Amino acid sequence: MVGYSRQLHALAVVLASLAGFVDALGFITLGGVFVSFMSGNSTRLSVGIAESAWQHAGLVGGVIALFVVGVILGGVVAELTDHDRRTRKSSVLALVTGLLLIGSIAVLAGWIPLAVIAMTLAMGAENSVFRRNGEVSIALTYMTGALVKIGQRIAAAFFGGPRWSWLPYLALWAGLVGGAVLGAHAHRVLGLHALWIATAVSAALTVGVRFLPYRA
Repeated sequence: MVGYSRQLHALAVVLASLAGFVDALGFITLGGVFVSFMSGNSTRLSVGIAESAWQHAGLVGGVIALFVVGVILGGVVAELTDHDRRTRKSSVLALVTGLLLIGSIAVLAGWIPLAVIAMTLAMGAENSVFRRNGEVSIALTYMTGALVKIGQRIAAAFFGGPRWSWLPYLALWAGLVGGAVLGAHAHRVLGLHALWIATAVSAALTVGVRFLPYRA
């Protein structure tokens, strides 16, 4: 998160919260399979293969493949709009919003598999919002790296490094956890129709990133 303005730090935290929210909805719907946390899914895939649980392994493997396709879609949009960072971010967010909208409409129609596909693609695409030199600069849907950064920055502070440089990474992790808590509660009340909340938040972020003043 080094080199980004405070406004973009805040955007990253909100997007991590959005990822946590959607991931909680997907996790509950799929009975323990993630739509944004592919490290966990990779372990589940391995266990499924080892235990010859081929149906479960096939489901998890399919979700992982869809997530990668979402990353590709987000990367293509980012490359096509890379001439301007504001345009790039808002374009990727528009893609995420469109996919979440497809998922929300699919829930209304009772097409839950299509909703899960759209959610997974959206989570993959979201990772292209923050990029430098064609690479992800802030991970939004997985937090292992953020937790490692927290530990590393705290250790560095013991030896004269910046005292509070770990706080942005803690905020990112807390954003994802908080979003997941909200997603679980929303699912309890609304079921998968809670995906409309995520769609509305994503749409608001798309408009805000495109038109509100901030240092890009």
